Parts: sequence; structure tokens; C-alpha cells
Amino acid sequence: MIREQNRAKGSFLEEDVTLLLKDVSSLVEERPTAVREKEIQHGRHYCMDLPIEKLPSEEYMKIFHQLFRENCGRVALYTAVLTQLVLQEFSHPVFVSLVRAGTPAGVLMRRYAQRYLHREVAHYGLSIIRGVGFDENALKDILSAHPGCTPVFVDGWTGKGMIASQLKESCEVFNKKYGTAVRPVLAVLSDPACCTDLYATREDFVNPSSCLNSTVCGLISRSVLNEAFIGPDDYHGVKVYEKFKNDDLTAFYLDGVTELFEDVQAQAQRMLDALLREDRTPTFRGMSAVREIAAVFGVDDINRVKPSIGETTRVLLRRVPDRILLQDTESAQVAHILQLAKEKNVPVEVYRDMPYICCGLISNQKRVEL
Repeated sequence: MIREQNRAKGSFLEEDVTLLLKDVSSLVEERPTAVREKEIQHGRHYCMDLPIEKLPSEEYMKIFHQLFRENCGRVALYTAVLTQLVLQEFSHPVFVSLVRAGTPAGVLMRRYAQRYLHREVAHYGLSIIRGVGFDENALKDILSAHPGCTPVFVDGWTGKGMIASQLKESCEVFNKKYGTAVRPVLAVLSDPACCTDLYATREDFVNPSSCLNSTVCGLISRSVLNEAFIGPDDYHGVKVYEKFKNDDLTAFYLDGVTELFEDVQAQAQRMLDALLREDRTPTFRGMSAVREIAAVFGVDDINRVKPSIGETTRVLLRRVPDRILLQDTESAQVAHILQLAKEKNVPVEVYRDMPYICCGLISNQKRVEL
């Protein structure tokens, strides 16, 4: 049974996704990024509260719209490929998006499955938190509502592969506790970390949904878990940013990509055929690259190394960056990264020895007193 009481809705259409999240908008605290960063690196878990979320600058939004025009076709193509791959592998899947970055990808996959493959696939949004695991209450409700289904966990991209590892560990704990056999099936549009066999590409690319925060993710925050307002039987929580509804681009992004599904049909079939012939065995090259980057730049905690275009964007939006590493400063793919770095006065360096467009290094705050 899916609970309705105090469940966050956000601005996603109800037919697109059911968010298994508690609305804690009036309860969760937003705190300055610099303060949070110090406390996180001194042991406070990031899921206890939220950073203060602000709207991007006008200049940054111009870059976002340019990136959308240039890349939405690739998102449509990769969605078509990934959805077909998943539905070939599993006869009774349920899409379980990992909130928040996975939710737009899951919405697009559900739409593609319905409109082009004539398959009705239920879609839920579920919280997963590094070091904690996924929301067991939410997954129990999904399994109860869909007996015999295979949960397919959906995310937008992989960074270094930490979520894949967390998902595997969470499934093991969940199965032992409840006597189930849930597998850590992870499906992503882009897998530069090479940590799953369900992907459309292993190229690091700019998905426009990675460039913004709540205003491209249904006006919801990333998930929070704080026992002060999340009980043992509750779903993990989120804040809904109603104050940003006039700037919400969620429907703009989702509808814009959906409109291009028809145009990519032939290319998607060719790409899928090639993918099915490939050896898709994970090599976890991302984690190896991260350890090398950490060694080169003297980073003693790999959690401060955030590779991929999506993760680097998030470092600039809600962490305290030390520097940004780029494959190529002239690439149009990193225009928004350069703009954010300029606005926040973050150093940028060229570093080519990595399988990513870019990588963000978080500032070491352990030496800073609380």
C-alpha cells in the first residue's frame, strides 16, 4: 500500500511518477554551504539538513538553455536505448528512480515505454543516501504494491560508482532483514564510472537536468533523513520549493526531450543493436581514476573527489570547491562549469588523464575549526 498522508508531490505530473517521500518543507533546516561543509567533513552527515538553494544567475540560465538545445536530442536518444535495453532484460520491471537526479530520467523512460513500446511501467521515486542506504519503507511498499516485480533502480549518470556500491550493500541488508531477493539492478543514461551493465553510453556528457537543482527536478530538494522529523515508519523527507514555481523548468525539460523521441527511433535501434553486441561487464574504471586523481592532488578522502559533468556541477552548486579539473576548457560541454567557477571564484585546471569531461575537488575543511 502506497501511503498518501503528507507525501511530497512536487511539480511532476502524478501520471509520471509517484514520489515516496515525506514532505518536510516546514521542518528541515537550510544552512549556509560553508558551515555545512565544515560540519560534514567533521562527521555530521549531509542528510541531516539542506544547503540554502538559490536561483541561478541570468547569465548561467542563458548557458543552460543553450546546453538544452544542443543536448536534449542526446537525452532522447539515450532514453530510448536504455528503456529498450531494460525491457528486453526484464519482463515485469518497476522503475524506481533514485531521488533526485534519477527522477527526470525515470519519467522519460516511463513515457518512452508507454508511448513507443506500448508498455505500462509503474514508476516511483525513492531516496538513497550514501552511508545510509535506500529508504526501506518505500521499497517495502513498492514490493507490496507490485508482487513479483523486478525493481530497476534508475539514475541519470554515475560519478565514481559510490551509488552502485551503496545500492548493492543496501539490497544485501534489505534481503537479509526481510527475506527478499531484490537485486541491485542499476540503469543509467550515462555510465562513465563503468559500474553497471545497463546504460545507454559510457561517455560523460552534459545532461541538462544535471545543470540545475530543484527547478528541473520537480521543485524537490535532495532527500533528507533526520530523526527529529523523520520517524521509523516514515519515508525519507524532501523540501518542496514552492517559492520557485514561477521559475520551474521541469515540464519544459521533460516535454522538450519527449518531443524528440520520434526523431531518434532509427538511431536508437542501431545503437541498441551495437550495445547488445558489446561486452558490458563493469570494470569500475571510475573508482580507479578517482584514486589516481586523489593521489596526484593530495586528497586524503575520495569523497572529496567528484568526477563527471553532473557531479562537478553539484560541487559548484552546493559544496565548497577547491578546484575544477577539465579535459578541455574550450569544449562547449563545460560552458556552465566555467560560468559557475567564474561566479564563485573557483580555480580551473586542465587535467586530461581521466575518463570524464571534468572533475570537482572539494576543499579540505578538516583543518578549519567549527
